[in-house]
Amino acid sequence: MSENDNESAVDLPAIEEAVRTILKAVGEDPQRPGLLETPRRVAKMYAEMFSGLNKSPEEHLRVTFPEVYDEMVLVRDITFTSMCEHHLLPFSGVAHVAYIPKGRVTGLSKLARVVEEVSRRPQVQERMTQTIADLIERELGTAGVAVVIEAEHSCMAIRGIRKPGSITVTSALRGKFKKDVAARAEVMSLINR
Repeated sequence: MSENDNESAVDLPAIEEAVRTILKAVGEDPQRPGLLETPRRVAKMYAEMFSGLNKSPEEHLRVTFPEVYDEMVLVRDITFTSMCEHHLLPFSGVAHVAYIPKGRVTGLSKLARVVEEVSRRPQVQERMTQTIADLIERELGTAGVAVVIEAEHSCMAIRGIRKPGSITVTSALRGKFKKDVAARAEVMSLINR
């Protein structure tokens, strides 16, 4: 999906009008030169940040290859930015995604694409973590899945408690990674280096 596709999937004029309303509500003049293009820029930013709402990330996991391999596959440090649904402020970090195949593997970039598309939605980190794990488990038919996400939330860093640098860590374990203590310890040691 191109940038124009993202924009056509949302009501850009409605977002622009909402931004003008917010600017007026905080005491600004949306007609002053520095703010004239702000509503358009914000609308385009929201189209991009929420582009995952119009995508089906599981489609990436339908591209698989037969492979006799029953050990862990881990892609670490997949960067992402998502949007907290509570304050519409971004949270950014890295996702670590591991799975144990059962006769089929997928391209490594496909795991990163799943993270990217799932991250482009308003949500909470906990749900994002579970969604990624559930998609991989369901689509690949794995023996185990582990997803660990580490992120800094703007809603904690720049407002409210104002604690920049605080990192939130969430995990979702499925199959062997949940049931087998040794498998869980191995994946966590590789994630934590």
